Amino acid sequence: MSDLTSSASKSAHLNPQSLEEPAGTIGLRVVQHVVFPADKDLDVLPLYMDSDAVPNVPMTDEKPAITVNMPSAGTDLHPDDLLGRRAVRVRAGKRLSFGSYFNAFPAAYWRKWTTVSTVSLRVQTSGSGSLVVYRSNARGVTQRVESFRVSGESTNTHELSLEQFGDGGWYWFDLIADADGMALVSADWSVPDNGKPAGRLNIGVTTFNRADYCSRTIAAIAADPELRAILHEMIVVDQGNEKVQDVPGFGDIAADMGTQLRVINQPNLGGSGGFSRNMLESVDGEIADYVLLLDDDVVVETEGIRRSATFADFCRVPTIVGGHMFDMYDRSVLHAYAESVNMWKFLWGPSGDLYHRHNLASQNLRATSWMHRRWDVDFNGWWMCLIPTAVIKDIGLSLPVFIKWDDAEYGLRAKAAGYPTVSMPGTAVWHVSWIDKDDSVDWQAYFHGRNRLVAGLIHSPYDKGGDLLRQSLAVDVKHIFSMQYYAASARVMALRDVLSGPEHMHRTIGTRAPELRAMKGDFSDSSMQKDPAAFPPPRRRRPPRKGMEPSAPKLYALGPWLAKTLVKQTAIPASEMSALNPETAIAHQDSKWWRLSQLDSAVVTNADGTGASWYKRDAKKARALLRESILLHLKLRQNWKELQEQYRAQLREVTSPQAWETTISEAAARDSAGK
Repeated sequence: MSDLTSSASKSAHLNPQSLEEPAGTIGLRVVQHVVFPADKDLDVLPLYMDSDAVPNVPMTDEKPAITVNMPSAGTDLHPDDLLGRRAVRVRAGKRLSFGSYFNAFPAAYWRKWTTVSTVSLRVQTSGSGSLVVYRSNARGVTQRVESFRVSGESTNTHELSLEQFGDGGWYWFDLIADADGMALVSADWSVPDNGKPAGRLNIGVTTFNRADYCSRTIAAIAADPELRAILHEMIVVDQGNEKVQDVPGFGDIAADMGTQLRVINQPNLGGSGGFSRNMLESVDGEIADYVLLLDDDVVVETEGIRRSATFADFCRVPTIVGGHMFDMYDRSVLHAYAESVNMWKFLWGPSGDLYHRHNLASQNLRATSWMHRRWDVDFNGWWMCLIPTAVIKDIGLSLPVFIKWDDAEYGLRAKAAGYPTVSMPGTAVWHVSWIDKDDSVDWQAYFHGRNRLVAGLIHSPYDKGGDLLRQSLAVDVKHIFSMQYYAASARVMALRDVLSGPEHMHRTIGTRAPELRAMKGDFSDSSMQKDPAAFPPPRRRRPPRKGMEPSAPKLYALGPWLAKTLVKQTAIPASEMSALNPETAIAHQDSKWWRLSQLDSAVVTNADGTGASWYKRDAKKARALLRESILLHLKLRQNWKELQEQYRAQLREVTSPQAWETTISEAAARDSAGK
């Protein structure tokens, strides 16, 4: 086996450019390399390969396969079998499958969105064994395509048709070693070259006090020569006061990147302000064909970035190419795969019947039938999203919304202009997920509420926004009944701003967030304490009815229950004791609005478990907030058509480079004057 390892290791360290056009494949362009994690992390290995054979379980429309093979992570994956970024050892008598998230070929997406009709698989091996090529259909049924015996130093190339992948399906291959073992030296997927030069790429990162994360992302990109071959510029827009340029070792990284790295410091204009600056610089430069937006708190798979740009090169029309999101702290968990906007509710979420958080270490790609269907989307999150500069020149920059809904609105705007978004399998980042966050109850509640309404005014096809206004009011009621008066007040402010017209967005983008944070001190529900001893012990004037905590109201009894709760919340003062001692302590996962609404006070743990806040019922405050929310929603409903015309008419102006240049300049002037 030592000879196999030596051969594979040597090939794994070849100049990557030497693999772009291997002998006998002139006229092909490599669009996807088979790769392995550079850090040999066992937690992510199931995303690159697995060692389990999947039985071909018959599936019908009546009985779709949800689980075919459970233990994907297996006990036969060994990090020390990785011989380099592109090479791996297959132990004697064992099978390795590359029907994995990062290494299978998403044939259905190439079939639908590009001009490509065939793909060629090239596999270099060392040693004796079998090479088996598989495909799947849209229902996840596995079909064997062809099988070959290999021995010695071997290179096999197989041309495969994309004709049958109209609704879904992947290609992949397995290696099965003989008694002496074998090694994968390298493998890649190529398509016929379309004769166009490779598009030039800008990478745009917006960061706010995530300097360490950001510097690691820069270092990862600096270390990938093939990515840098198509990279024009990496532009980091630093909006924080903990600067990426101050990170130890940054100077060495910057020297390595040379003119391919540019750091721009600007005042904090949120994600939309930072990414708009990335777009603006990319369009003004007149060199980049694409700008790939990246969040600052991510871990990148650089091969995925290169794949995004390469896929875009072959698309039929200028296409936004998005990457998926894996959980930074549970690295085999696919958090977001395909997302759309429910236009009646005007709310984003997983497309169709998809769900967040699928663990590919427990159920691999080959065993997950829904991943074999092609999922079409409305937008992609800007944790990783490539946008052609031609699209930016046509439809403008981000809506000036600071944070929240900027990516979804942009995808809807692009779609209306004829530019699709593709959430592309095999392109992804690891990002801090929001399962341990609940930013709907802090200052960001303003942006959740306002930006959903603004996007709805621009894009909703329904009269008066469909169900949007009813749902918006329901969110306010839940906050008020939950004693979350800070979040409710922020949302009332959002309603006022929406009613004032589209001009307020640029005017307030640099000031609204600080104003919202300054309000926190006025509300006990937003005053978080880290010390559990900061609160008095719970005491109740009366014990829970029949010793049971409140439960969710039944649908048939919801009307009377709401009426009774409304009276309690707005007309009956809270008990004096509840102001001295909380009635109870509630874990975050138990802090449902229907439970909190039955209390006079409670200590509630925050989403990430780092502290808690004391919620105190205030009938006067609840009455005032509820009244204002109802009146503002009624006014919004009455003026919907007029406001819709205003927001739509001014969309091109508020997203124009000129408007953003003015906003950025004014923010910089304010920042300088304040120092």
